[in-house]
Amino acid sequence: MNTNIDKTVLVTGGAGFIAVHCILQLLQAGYRVRATLRSLNREAEVRAMLKEGGIEAGDRLTFIVADLSADANWDKAVSGCTYVLHVASPTPIVNYKHEDEMIIPAREGVLRVLRASRDAGVKRVVLTSAIGAVVYGHPNQAAPFDETTWTNISGKAPAYQKSKTLAELAAWEFIKKEGNGLELSAVNPVGVLGPVLGADYSHSIHLIKNLLTGKAPGCPKINSGLVDVRDVADLHLRAMTHPDAKGQRFIATAGESIWSVEVAKILKQHLGEAASKVHAKELPNILLRIAAFKDPKLKSIIPLLGRVMNVTSEKAIRMLGWSPRSTEDAVLATAESLIRLNLLD
Repeated sequence: MNTNIDKTVLVTGGAGFIAVHCILQLLQAGYRVRATLRSLNREAEVRAMLKEGGIEAGDRLTFIVADLSADANWDKAVSGCTYVLHVASPTPIVNYKHEDEMIIPAREGVLRVLRASRDAGVKRVVLTSAIGAVVYGHPNQAAPFDETTWTNISGKAPAYQKSKTLAELAAWEFIKKEGNGLELSAVNPVGVLGPVLGADYSHSIHLIKNLLTGKAPGCPKINSGLVDVRDVADLHLRAMTHPDAKGQRFIATAGESIWSVEVAKILKQHLGEAASKVHAKELPNILLRIAAFKDPKLKSIIPLLGRVMNVTSEKAIRMLGWSPRSTEDAVLATAESLIRLNLLD
């Protein structure tokens, strides 16, 4: 018997890559889902993505217009919800004039959702934070970073990572001082890959797309953890209901971090002709430093060149029984979905 049918879960930013996979798994688990969008024009697109993922949502999924930058409708959005997955977040802005353009909406947005959730009697909110709130601004270290570490915002943390850090810190502070019994868990994913269901996907997917199309002339010496979006969604659901997840943050990574050239080699090794344009060679750091003078998009990666960004998901595995797919599986699932949906143009 489905005991979740009388429970409604609000998913914010319902058209986003992680959000759609969360909605998919919530519906599969029998929950009713309400999703926020900035415009109802995207409802058909979200339903199409869910259909691609194997679910006809029907009336178990409803939509409501709500924007993180305004108070309107948040009380209605959370009304009657048992849980909230706060997945929405401002995406990285490339040509920002001041870092506050990202920081203020992220922080104010999370506080809006938490206030409305508390006032509506929601049991628990799961916040989609990021590895950007953990690993930046620290000296190199041999041991993997874990949930006890916070990005040092007085160090050289890029603006987007700083926004994720300050938003998560604000969330924990709110729960401590004004939460009034509202529970909070946070999920901190590394670079999110996995099957795309439509044209809206996370910025990490561009790593695979640029390699497959040959747009990337080679691989910068960048090291990062990667994780499949299906496992990120699964961790959100575990953090939502597991009694021990209350008041905890959980890093989501498939395994040890890898260099981008290793990602290229995985594609070459497994995809044959489909990977014919992939350049599996490492670019010299000096080339990227020179290129960054002309291309503002490259500026943000310069501090990361050569740095090992290893993190561990030991806590999620031990406490919540989480069991992620391998990094290789995540890379290949991404590539195969981009090819299948003709999204490489």
